[in-house]
Amino acid sequence: MRNQIIQACVEAFEKKGFSETSIQEIVDRLGVTKGTFYYYFASKEQALMTIHRRYIDELLIQQKELVRRADVSYTEKLYGLIRVLITNITPLGNSARVFHREYRHLNETHMKEVREKRNQVRMIVEGVIRDGIEAGEFRQDLRADIVTLGILGICNWSYQWFQSDGMFTDLEVADIFIDMISRGIEYN
Repeated sequence: MRNQIIQACVEAFEKKGFSETSIQEIVDRLGVTKGTFYYYFASKEQALMTIHRRYIDELLIQQKELVRRADVSYTEKLYGLIRVLITNITPLGNSARVFHREYRHLNETHMKEVREKRNQVRMIVEGVIRDGIEAGEFRQDLRADIVTLGILGICNWSYQWFQSDGMFTDLEVADIFIDMISRGIEYN
């Protein structure tokens, strides 16, 4: 039931926003009582934080697995990180929208936790870029921090417009971004 409540929250928050969604609307979607909701969550904000944790924790797991691989170049690692950021939109699309759009409704303690995890995501990408610069795979004159913010901005904004049933698949979008980014950072 906990997972069903989370899914109902994701759908409701994505459609109406966190502030405009009542707990009654969430439980009505499931045909349960408010008591059922409160059995699993102390508040609507706690449910929102669960959505945030699930989304970013899954992203971090995938990123860490990728960068640990010693058998791939820094270029391939960066491309893989971009693919992870984009391909998570399809299975986690509504969660991605809630994650990016409803963050401001978390309490300060939860915001701090999410900020720390977002920084981990950023530092993973930035670390790959820095290592790629040192290894001579990327241009030496790059600012790894600024390139990272640009990549994350491009990828993270995709949740706004990407549709899994649209003109391009998530992998095609990722490859377009990779092509655009690689022409600017690779050392030739």
